[in-house]
Amino acid sequence: MKVLIPGPLLSYTKERHVEASGTTLAELLADLDHQYPGLRFRVIDEQNRMRPHMRFFVNGEQVFDLTCPLRPTDAVYLVQALSGG
Repeated sequence: MKVLIPGPLLSYTKERHVEASGTTLAELLADLDHQYPGLRFRVIDEQNRMRPHMRFFVNGEQVFDLTCPLRPTDAVYLVQALSGG
């Protein structure tokens, strides 16, 4: 499935859109980490939780659970939240 990579993670993938597979978001991130070592740790913390500055969308809808089921035709977007003041 297609995965949109945020700008700060392009140093890992070198491409904005990449292909990855998995039946859940967790499996997809494991596949991404296999292809691009270190990427998963930038979006998932040591307690296996989504990092607070990251947002995950499947087909345009935000998801909050790594067990979210995925289909091969889904589009997944990793988005880095902006902060500042």
